[in-house]
Amino acid sequence: MISARRGTLAALALLLLAGCASVPTLPPPQPPLVGPQRIIDGADFKLSGTILQGGLAFGTVPPGTVTLLYDGTPIPFAEDGRFLIAFDRDAPARAVLDARTVDDVVLRRTLAIAPRGWHIESLPTLPKGTTPTPEYLARRKAELDQIAAARAVASASVGWRQRFIWPVTGRISGVFGSQRIYAGEPGAYHSGVDVARPEGTEIVAPADGVVILAAATPFSLEGNLLMIDHGMGLNSAFLHLSRIDVAAGQVVKQGEKLGAIGMTGRATGPHLHWSIKWREARIDPEPVAGAMAP
Repeated sequence: MISARRGTLAALALLLLAGCASVPTLPPPQPPLVGPQRIIDGADFKLSGTILQGGLAFGTVPPGTVTLLYDGTPIPFAEDGRFLIAFDRDAPARAVLDARTVDDVVLRRTLAIAPRGWHIESLPTLPKGTTPTPEYLARRKAELDQIAAARAVASASVGWRQRFIWPVTGRISGVFGSQRIYAGEPGAYHSGVDVARPEGTEIVAPADGVVILAAATPFSLEGNLLMIDHGMGLNSAFLHLSRIDVAAGQVVKQGEKLGAIGMTGRATGPHLHWSIKWREARIDPEPVAGAMAP
């Protein structure tokens, strides 16, 4: 008995030395998961839009839907059943929409996501870049934290339902998805579209929304950064502005003045960088707003 007790005490001492504050306990048993009664493939979600990498599509859930999932992740839909989905620049070839009904039936649609060819530029003799300093990394982390916090804001805006317009028209100087390869090492791809116009050219809201970030000081990369939430997880970002004319929390309407083009942050000339994101997917603004008139 004494030997067994000493063995127990020794085991507890080892746990404490390993950083455990208490004896671990097993979690209580969980009830078994109850699956759906049946799955029906080929459900009609009345999809429209561009089902391709970097694209955006709209749909309507089947009658009786209580939960909508995109590749297993719940996504919201409006009271009238309308919803949107988007496909990242590097989205895989397949995605699955599941609508679970009140009868615990899953109505499924498998989507074929069309691939796109991106503009890839090889620079075999140039290194990717210099090693950032600890000071820069600390500053950049704080900036990225602000961006992440802004994107976590879920507004009740219905701007996502609108046909988007261009914030400004002009020469396209940078296309979505383009990428450089430095001495065999890929750089980050271009996450938006660049429109070159003189500094001070005004930009407008591409759709209704709520301002979720209006940078008080220029960011290291984005410069004067403005972000607008259009609802349903869809948001726009406008980079390198010379000034911002709206404030965080402000409701803006499509076509309303937002600020002016500049070259703040990491920019070699005056232009607007406009990017759109749905949840974690980066999408191409051009299919969303339509081809710009020459």
